[in-house]
Amino acid sequence: MKKENEFEIYGLKYVFPTKPTVVVCLDGSEPEYINFAIKKGLMPNVENMIEKGEYHIAKSAIPSFTNPNNISIATGTPPKIHGISGNYYYDPSKCEAIMMNDVKFLNTKTIFYYYQKLNAKVAIITAKDKLRSLLGADLSFEHDMAVCFSAEMADRATFTSNGISNASKWLDKPVPCVYSSDLSEFVFAAGEKLLNEFKPDIMYLSTTDYIQHKYDIEDNNALEFYQMVDKYIGKFLENNISLIITADHGMKPKHNKFGKPNIIFLQNILDHYLKEKCLKVILPITDPYVVHHGALGSFATIYFHEELDIEKISNFLKNKQGILEVLNRQEASSKFELPEDRIGDLTVISEENMTFGTSPEDHDLSLLKEPLRSHGGITEQNVPFIINKKINITNTKSLRNFHAFHYATLASKI
Repeated sequence: MKKENEFEIYGLKYVFPTKPTVVVCLDGSEPEYINFAIKKGLMPNVENMIEKGEYHIAKSAIPSFTNPNNISIATGTPPKIHGISGNYYYDPSKCEAIMMNDVKFLNTKTIFYYYQKLNAKVAIITAKDKLRSLLGADLSFEHDMAVCFSAEMADRATFTSNGISNASKWLDKPVPCVYSSDLSEFVFAAGEKLLNEFKPDIMYLSTTDYIQHKYDIEDNNALEFYQMVDKYIGKFLENNISLIITADHGMKPKHNKFGKPNIIFLQNILDHYLKEKCLKVILPITDPYVVHHGALGSFATIYFHEELDIEKISNFLKNKQGILEVLNRQEASSKFELPEDRIGDLTVISEENMTFGTSPEDHDLSLLKEPLRSHGGITEQNVPFIINKKINITNTKSLRNFHAFHYATLASKI
């Protein structure tokens, strides 16, 4: 029998937490970043957290991009259910690529919505503003029951709630540059203050992967970033909380031995092969923040004219070096739990060290100062799943990053 203080989503039970429950999404955190920082003695608080709790490797949703996975974590469901299959999808009827950062594209309610219905206090802080409206969808900000803002727009009164008319002033920190690790530190600092002042029942913190795109695991900039993260994790753990650290996706090098990006320009290849323009190649990694990745990722979806032989085109692409998988619409929807109406006729995934572009003229790579690192495919699907309580998760092979709030709220009972 269902209890009044719990609910179920996608076959998993969510109980009302008995202590503040926090999920941290460390954007782009390939597990080796954390492993190496611990090895170097730079994350003693996370190491202690692991010793007292559990450390597993979970799978992200595919595509392994920021928006689909943050919304999966926020809803407890894969993209097939919540509808956000990337930053963009293509509407053939309008011949238009449409950005999916509007609430109207969200097909289900968030975990935060259901907890607020149980009178839980909810706090959500995201680094980039592109996620704010989706994460805060359908929340009521009356009676000091919710806070939801982005570090990127922290000085905008219209983007804040719970009486925080200016989050930057409230935190006494300037709004950071969007291309910096300071954006993530702002998220952690605001989370620490909210834990002490707002005292949320449920809190979600989502950072940015600027550092992971630019620097490899052993780089001092990456090590300094994870040392900063550990400092705040230590402060969080001074409170009696349930805490899970996970990520939206991993990160892999996508360059050759000379440091040049490895790119398959799908639009060019297909236009040449077909002797005409295929309808549209969509790179769902594309968003307003392309300086650190050049809109190059390991997942693409392709739309064709109806009269074309898609199976023949699929076989052609499967034989191209650097391509790992080519699936038709139904296969991709089934295998990766993707919404059929928001993916193309073909879904293409690259090998570990390869990315997809459309055409060379569509990508300004002049701002890529370091060798390209990116994500989106199967090889970036492994993410950390660290819990500060020992709850003995047994089905680790099926563990997903979007199980975070299910396990975090269960752990709050310990």
